[in-house]
Amino acid sequence: MHIPKTNTAGIEVLSFDEALTEALNPHPDYEVADWLYVPNRYDEYRYILGTRGKKPLICVGINPSTAAPNDLDPTLKSAQRIALSNGYDSFLMFNVYAQRATRPDDMEKERNQWLHDENMKAFAYLLSIAGERPAVWAAWGAIIEKRAYLSDCVREMAEIGNRAGAVWYHAGPLSVKGHPHHPLYLKSNTPLEPFDTEAYLSRSGAHVQDA
Repeated sequence: MHIPKTNTAGIEVLSFDEALTEALNPHPDYEVADWLYVPNRYDEYRYILGTRGKKPLICVGINPSTAAPNDLDPTLKSAQRIALSNGYDSFLMFNVYAQRATRPDDMEKERNQWLHDENMKAFAYLLSIAGERPAVWAAWGAIIEKRAYLSDCVREMAEIGNRAGAVWYHAGPLSVKGHPHHPLYLKSNTPLEPFDTEAYLSRSGAHVQDA
């Protein structure tokens, strides 16, 4: 369980470029040749966690929890299994928002714009290393309704993805409001299906307000 100690505006946060530079250096706790972990230490935020390969699947959740290299949580274990069963040799976990919190209700009420901007740089980087037509799995679930700013984050991600020629997928049934299924509790052989981000974002269900 990770409960945020404070809002991210009140802590030191590395830029994505700074964190990536550190993450590419050797690490005593895991093989950098096998893992991409940005930043490369457990902190109140995380940009990227995943395995390295030639054909990665970018999985997009809402926000990070406790996972780290060689210590995946149930959600990331499920994401990895589904990626492999769909023909990918690796998975890269990204999140709509980078603040680490096991319970979405603990996420900060207001978006830290600086953290968001750095997180979008991380997404663009993942797209750049994932091949000519990057495969992106929308997997944030109905949790997106927890904060009003999350749908705006997804909208920006969709724009970045369009510029990079990304192909979007979902796994499992969509919710009544059209939200893509969360990876947890999906069967390991669940197939990926095309996901229309433009249609999704145009639906009223993608626009939510905090209670």
